[in-house]
Amino acid sequence: MINFIWAVQIITAFLLVILILLHSPKGDGIAGMGGMSHVFASQKSAEKGLNQLTGIIAGIFVVCTFILGYLIK
Repeated sequence: MINFIWAVQIITAFLLVILILLHSPKGDGIAGMGGMSHVFASQKSAEKGLNQLTGIIAGIFVVCTFILGYLIK
């Protein structure tokens, strides 16, 4: 069981790095380049989905951290 939790934590750590790097550095995101905001009309929904997915993965990572801390001590 502890090996499974370690595997989940390592996978979620890599996913968190990738998801955080996918976030836009400012509120504009891709739409801010060259004033082409009309081309990317669904950017806000994509950002919202990315934020939710990042939150879920972060929650799983935190839960795994607490479980491992409890099991290892």
